[in-house]
Amino acid sequence: MARLRVSYNSPVVLTLTLMSVVVCLLPTSIVQEWFTTHGQLDGLAGYVTLLTHVLGHANWQHLFGNITLILLVGPILEERHGSLPLLAMIIVTALVASLVDLALGRHTLGASGVVFMMILLASTANIRRGEIPLTFIACALIYLGGEGCAAVTKTDNVSHLGHLLGGLTGAGFAFLGAHLTGRGREARAAEKAEPKLAEKKARLAVPPVTDEDP
Repeated sequence: MARLRVSYNSPVVLTLTLMSVVVCLLPTSIVQEWFTTHGQLDGLAGYVTLLTHVLGHANWQHLFGNITLILLVGPILEERHGSLPLLAMIIVTALVASLVDLALGRHTLGASGVVFMMILLASTANIRRGEIPLTFIACALIYLGGEGCAAVTKTDNVSHLGHLLGGLTGAGFAFLGAHLTGRGREARAAEKAEPKLAEKKARLAVPPVTDEDP
């Protein structure tokens, strides 16, 4: 009987989750200083929180709501796209949200933008250049439409704009990946077809042999 072992199967997702849990255990003053956007670049912490705000959460309920979805969707995306590309997408999503907060002078924390990025990115499974998956349209209407309305109509402490930006970033990653994949597929097809085309041209260049009477 084969022995079962626990594997660290999704390094980026699991590390993000563990770091978020550790940050949630820290005193509130530290979370506000180093894991919440300041709304301005006031010293080292103002720059650091442009990225680290995705690790901070207001409370355990906020944390569990985010990491549940990250642990469900994240490993699938990490297996499909790779650890480094997923890490890059998380960093870009964090920067986009924090730069908008900086422009608006807002203070936010949490990985909700990353969650929405992952949801929209996952909804574009098997996307191809020139196509828009119906699953993406459904998710966009449900998540982005709902957050867009909430951003306009609600005055709560939830960063609906951050959710919206995260979803749009995920959609952008999906279509950019589809475009690059399509170009790569076309290039590989062209490389395969090139020897056959050269062989065909060579055959056409050889004059036909005919039988003539001496």
